[in-house]
Amino acid sequence: MLKLNREGIKNRSEWYKAGIELPEFDIDSMISKTFESPTWIHFGAGNIFRGFIAVLQQTLLNKGLDDKGIIAAETFDVEIIDKAYKPFDNLSLLVIMNPDGSFEKKVVGSLAGSLAGDPSRKEDWNTLNELFKKPSLQMVSMTITEKGYNLKNLSGEYFPDVKKDIEEGPASVRHAMSKMASLAYTRFKNGKHKLAFVSMDNCSHNGERFGNAVITIASEWAKRGLVEPEFLDYVKNPDMVSFPWTMIDKITPRPAEEVRQSLIKDGLLDMELVKTEKNTYVAPFINAEGPQYLVVEDCFPNGRPPLQEAGVIFTSRETVDRVEKMKVCTCLNPLHTSLAIYGCLLGYKFISEEMKDPQLKKLVEKICFEEGMPVVVNPGVIDPVVFANEVIKVRLPNPYIPDTPQRIAVDTSQKLAIRFGETIKSYEKRSDLDTQSLKYIPLVIAGWCRYLMGLDDEGNEMQLSPDPMLDTLRPFFKDMKLGAQVNVKEVLSPILSNPTLFGVNLYEVGLGEKTEGYFGEMITGPGAVRKTLEKYVK
Repeated sequence: MLKLNREGIKNRSEWYKAGIELPEFDIDSMISKTFESPTWIHFGAGNIFRGFIAVLQQTLLNKGLDDKGIIAAETFDVEIIDKAYKPFDNLSLLVIMNPDGSFEKKVVGSLAGSLAGDPSRKEDWNTLNELFKKPSLQMVSMTITEKGYNLKNLSGEYFPDVKKDIEEGPASVRHAMSKMASLAYTRFKNGKHKLAFVSMDNCSHNGERFGNAVITIASEWAKRGLVEPEFLDYVKNPDMVSFPWTMIDKITPRPAEEVRQSLIKDGLLDMELVKTEKNTYVAPFINAEGPQYLVVEDCFPNGRPPLQEAGVIFTSRETVDRVEKMKVCTCLNPLHTSLAIYGCLLGYKFISEEMKDPQLKKLVEKICFEEGMPVVVNPGVIDPVVFANEVIKVRLPNPYIPDTPQRIAVDTSQKLAIRFGETIKSYEKRSDLDTQSLKYIPLVIAGWCRYLMGLDDEGNEMQLSPDPMLDTLRPFFKDMKLGAQVNVKEVLSPILSNPTLFGVNLYEVGLGEKTEGYFGEMITGPGAVRKTLEKYVK
């Protein structure tokens, strides 16, 4: 039997017999060197980190191109550290699920340590502060999801935790961005050493959002005399502290029972799936697709690991922006969101199953190639049409990637402005394109409004995925019934006119009434969502 820990992997022949690749470097030496002279700390210990980012550094370690690993920290759900990291000596098991049904398996051992990124865990927080004092530290990366960078609610007011952080200063911080500002202040106070803060989250202009958030916190502290004015100058100076833009892409869904059973047959012990109190799904293993992309603005004031040797594309900010727009606004993310919304309404449990649905497959093709592609600028480093065809023909239909519309539907309100609003704004700017010609993007927005009713297409109650805006939006649909007479404009106008949600006021760009019309057709009775799709997606 195989046990996933540092002692367990010493029996290398048994792992190889099970078809599992092992780290090819001295883990003990790596850990010692990393803590003595760290170069890379990552915040956000979820599946995308374990199944992609950590593997990049393992590639360098295996090739002898680096001798240090990554220290992982978790700012939101520290139960991940306690249940998916510590019991396994910070090792993970990556399972690549190929479209032909074959699995590629490897133990990921590039993590030197894992910490709870929260002042309430004093020992870990003190360790993080000591690490931030080290001149050797080159980069601090993050995967904390889009909403992790938001400091304010839709009304423009600071969230309560952020407000407390601003008032109380660096010593006691709660919000992820306040924690980054606090740790940056530690670095400032102990030598003003250079550093790159690198968002690897799947959102538009992620580096800009990261930088703005940290600078905002620092500015508020400086106003109150809680930090020196020079600290604000430090975090605003890109020669000292940078916030590179990135584009990341790899599907790492929740751990699947099918994969767990396969690993048990291979002789693996303790492969239990865990759902934390904060609804994070973790396991000792990560299941993921094979394709992956990471494009990074090459702006590292204190140097960086040679990650180009592991397939990372380093380039200019302009190129990153073009790649990110291509992916986030056209070639992948809008397609995912479209499938998530309609998949929930139509009762699908897997994204791959949706790709067998003629209307849904055609819908994402129309959104991508007809409506999105005309405003995509070819970034040069990745071909948009090739990328999109891989997404639609290979990645989304992969039946062995157990990704669900319910998972993708999480936090949809935070995604619409980027995934659809940017395309709408591009149409508005172009004299050769007519915004009002858009048919399928407003159809998805209407579908989202229909989703917010909490009823599937048959009229049955449907659990909505977590979203910070649900408490604000659900009351608009309170007590709505399929087939009942509804003043659609009265219900939808406060939503469709909100530029925070969509990046634009949909009425001002000529899409509000069209969206109302689609929605009105979808609420006429059971089966109306399907009928509406059949009518408009041909």
